Amino acid sequence: MGKVHILSFSDEPFQDRKEAGRLLGQVLSNLKIEKAVVLGIPRGGVIVAREVSNSLDANMDIVLSHKLGAPFNPELAIGAVSEDGKVFLDDAIISQVDIKDTYIKKEGERQLAEIRRRVTSYRKILSKLELKEKTVIITDDGVATGATMQASLWAARQEKPNRLIAALPVGPRDTIERLAEYSDEIICLRTPMFFSAVAQFYIQFEQTTEEEVIEILKEAGERRGNLP
Repeated sequence: MGKVHILSFSDEPFQDRKEAGRLLGQVLSNLKIEKAVVLGIPRGGVIVAREVSNSLDANMDIVLSHKLGAPFNPELAIGAVSEDGKVFLDDAIISQVDIKDTYIKKEGERQLAEIRRRVTSYRKILSKLELKEKTVIITDDGVATGATMQASLWAARQEKPNRLIAALPVGPRDTIERLAEYSDEIICLRTPMFFSAVAQFYIQFEQTTEEEVIEILKEAGERRGNLP
């Protein structure tokens, strides 16, 4: 189980995703991080990732893994499918809820189709970075159940990074502690006592558009040539 760093139990909201990312970047700047790659989970996490990568002067990328949801409970992650089509399954959960192979196959195909749509849109703008032997920081604008972050951590781990860090502005304490099982470290700025949804901890929380994501990816591509 990875180290858990909870900085505050405050329920004070962030102004927006940019502020959350800047604050998260300040905390991460105090860690001794080398060869860092910051991965944002589209869409909202991409804004946070840009601010974190700017603070660390690090390369930025996105993570396109999707969770495989359980039947009748799509928020329960039974596995994940990665950008290259690899499927990772949580055998313990699958055996507990008695999920059939036919369902797993169908759910994997459905999630992979969505990933391929995003790959077509995003990867022509920003090519995928290698994660092997890097310090990988995965971020989002927050977590509730944590299933999407869990899927992203699973997939990133398969690429054998030296260090895998989950970094989040806000999330419930039980979710943060559970996600520590899949990372070397997890950092969360705020874990409020009463948590219902990520949106309640932002003053401005408009949906991030495809156009915004694409602009950030263009910026990240331009920065890559200037970073080691």
